Amino acid sequence: MSLSQIGQIALPVSDANRSEKFYEEALGMRKLFRYGDIVFFDCAGVRLMLEGSPKKIEAVASCLYFKVDHIESAVSEMKAKEVKFEDEPHLIAKMPDHELWMTFFRDPDGHLLGLMEERK
Repeated sequence: MSLSQIGQIALPVSDANRSEKFYEEALGMRKLFRYGDIVFFDCAGVRLMLEGSPKKIEAVASCLYFKVDHIESAVSEMKAKEVKFEDEPHLIAKMPDHELWMTFFRDPDGHLLGLMEERK
């Protein structure tokens, strides 16, 4: 046995309706379906499950990184939808065949999310 592919990532959220709107409208993610207070989105074949709970949510100590083709354009579009960024797109590392650029923002429950571009 060898584990190599992630099928689903779960994030707890305090308000399923608010998070559904943020991930679908502000981030432009494709919603797969909703069952009660659980909302599923497609991330290029990996499901993102947002699990609503009336309990106080502690932001998880991990970060989800979303690949984009043009980080500045993505940031501009997301800012127009009132997504607040913690920084501006910046160079992380120069690799032999590309540059790695990133920027970070948070969802309504404070989960850290990032955009990454592998710039040729």
